[in-house]
Parts: sequence; C-alpha cells; structure tokens
Amino acid sequence: MAAPSSHRHQSSLETAEPLFANEQQRTQAVGRFRRILNYFEAAEQQASSDDDGYNRPVLIRLTFEYARSQKSQDKFLGAFFRSLAVGMLDDDDSVDLSDDSDVADFRSSLFGFADHLITYFFLPLRAATNKTPQPSPVYHAAVQQAQTQEEQQRIQDFVGTPERLSTLRGLCLTRDRHRCVVTRAYDFTEANNRLRHPPAMDDDGNPLDNSNQYGGLEVAHILPYALTKQLDGELDESRKAAIAILNMFDVGVVYLIKGTDIDRPRNAITLGLEMHRRFGQFEIFFEPVAGAPPHTYRINGFSPLLSQFPITRTLFIHPSIDPPAERLLALHSAIAHILHLSGAGDYIERILRDMEEGGVVKEDGSTQLGVLVNLALRMRG
Repeated sequence: MAAPSSHRHQSSLETAEPLFANEQQRTQAVGRFRRILNYFEAAEQQASSDDDGYNRPVLIRLTFEYARSQKSQDKFLGAFFRSLAVGMLDDDDSVDLSDDSDVADFRSSLFGFADHLITYFFLPLRAATNKTPQPSPVYHAAVQQAQTQEEQQRIQDFVGTPERLSTLRGLCLTRDRHRCVVTRAYDFTEANNRLRHPPAMDDDGNPLDNSNQYGGLEVAHILPYALTKQLDGELDESRKAAIAILNMFDVGVVYLIKGTDIDRPRNAITLGLEMHRRFGQFEIFFEPVAGAPPHTYRINGFSPLLSQFPITRTLFIHPSIDPPAERLLALHSAIAHILHLSGAGDYIERILRDMEEGGVVKEDGSTQLGVLVNLALRMRG
C-alpha cells in the first residue's frame, strides 16, 4: 500500500456519503471501525508520552463519538474507510490484523488520516482562536478612508470588515449587559463612562459601586472568524479542507457561519480577558443544563488551576439580538473534549509555542518542522 497523500484524505472527506441499506449494515460498519481502532489504540497507549505527543487512534475515535449527529458519524465513517482503502462492511473485503504487512499499511493510512484532521482542522482552528479583533470604530474609520474602494473590498474579503466586527462587539456587549458571561464582571470602560453621569447604574438599574467586580471585556467568536476568511472572494485550499471537515463533524453547521454570518451575535459571547484566552484555547466549555431555563449552561474546564469551575450561568436574553447558538457552543465543547482526551491539545500547544519562538529547531528533535511550515503558510494566506 502506498503512503497516503493529503489529497487522498481530503477527497475522502469531500465525497464521504455512506449509504447503508439498513441498520444492520451501519452496525457492521461501526463494528469494523471499532475493531480496527481498538487494535491500534491498544498498541499506541504510550503515544501521549512520545515526542509527537498525541494518540492518533484516540483522536479518530473521539472525533467519531463526538460527531454531532448520526448523519455526521456516517460521513466520518465513509471518510475513514476511504482513507484506509477498505470497505465498510464485512462482506466487502477482509481486514487481517494478524498480518504484519497489512498492519503496517493500515497504521500508515490511519495515522495519515489523523494527521490530516490535525493539520487541516484542529491545529488551524486552535491557532485562529487566539484573538478576536476588538476594533475601535473611530480609528478604523480613519484608516479605512485612506484606502481606495478596490483596496477596501480586498481588505473586507481577507479579514472581515472592521465596521462589522465593531458592530458585533457593540451588539454582544448590549445583549450580555456589559458583563462577562462567565465571571459576571462588569466592563471597566463602560463603568467609567457611566460614572461621569451619576447616579451610575448597570444595565439592570443597580448601582455601579464597590460591590461589583470590574474588568476589561472582549467579544470572543465561538468558531473563529479566520475559519472562513477569504482572499479575492475565494476560500483558499486549506480553508476548504477545514470547512469540509467541519461539515463532516456537524452536517450543515457551515451555513450558520458562512461568509459574513460568522460575525453575527449567535457566534460570539462577551468574556473577560483571561476567560477569552481560556475559551479560545478550548480549556473551558459550555454544556446545556437539562430541565433548566433556556440558555442555561454548566461551564467547566479541564485545568485544575481553574478552581472556580464548574459554575452554572443563564445567559442574558435580548429581544432583538440573537443569543449565542447552542449548536455552536456544543461544537466548541466537542472540540475541547477531543483535544483534551486525545492529548492533541498539548501537542498543538507545543507547535504554537515553537512557532512563537520563530520555529527554532530544538536539539531533542521535537520540533515539528513540516507542521510549522504548513501552518505558517496558511496563516499568511
């Protein structure tokens, strides 16, 4: 079996549409999928302590298990089996895990599939969530007026309009009552502005005094704005790959963030500076609370240093501004769990640290040069 190419994995994702004649066929496919993964997962139990740092079979299994619907899982099964170049059903062909040659071929294809998911989805997604721009409308307008109309359009296509992001920030601050949705800290800048015109009240009519917690607030995208960033009106190939994986992971979710829709309030929440960082790094996540009022979430985190979690919050509702979409928060939570439980989150953090250090090659050989180069090229494009 030849070494699998990235193009082959991409093709499998774009065309994966398994058709099961009945539930028995689907059960067969899931069973075959699990048998293959169980074999390699057992063999790779120590992978998380190796230099490359994450367990590829676990990443694949978790991506299947956290896929948002049965249809999404079926698309993932199709992509998986196409990448391994074997059939999904027991009658299609044999999968001989006692043959060393076959095992080596399967391992190469399976690891290539996991690396494709990391390289084209999880890694750029994590890299893109470091910061949502917080534009000041006054200064952006001045800079914008210095551009030609053609240049303005090109900038819009590439990074999204500063005006749109400024509008998003204003809408989210209004909807979330100028408070961090996690800590409930009130926006320091807004509080200062209101204190100039006493009596200063918060958005609920309560006094702004020393009993309040204050801090700098930012608007955080749930799914990063860079995910659908365009150049000359077209998505580049790496972003097409990311969108294909996202659509497989949650069929149809791409229509919630297509084009300018990624900058709508349903894809954003107001967070304090530290909470924005933790949320962007997929270290905290939101899970809906069954039986509670609408838009009530249990917010939890993975790090033992986040001692304030778990906490429960009911998000503020505004009559004319959409709340954060439960579907997008569920997707963020699923990604957070996959990254944490597979060890891929730590692996990605090491890559990003290497990138911040200028891609310096370490003496222990742990620097992922190929991954660094690919990520740098995508972030520039």
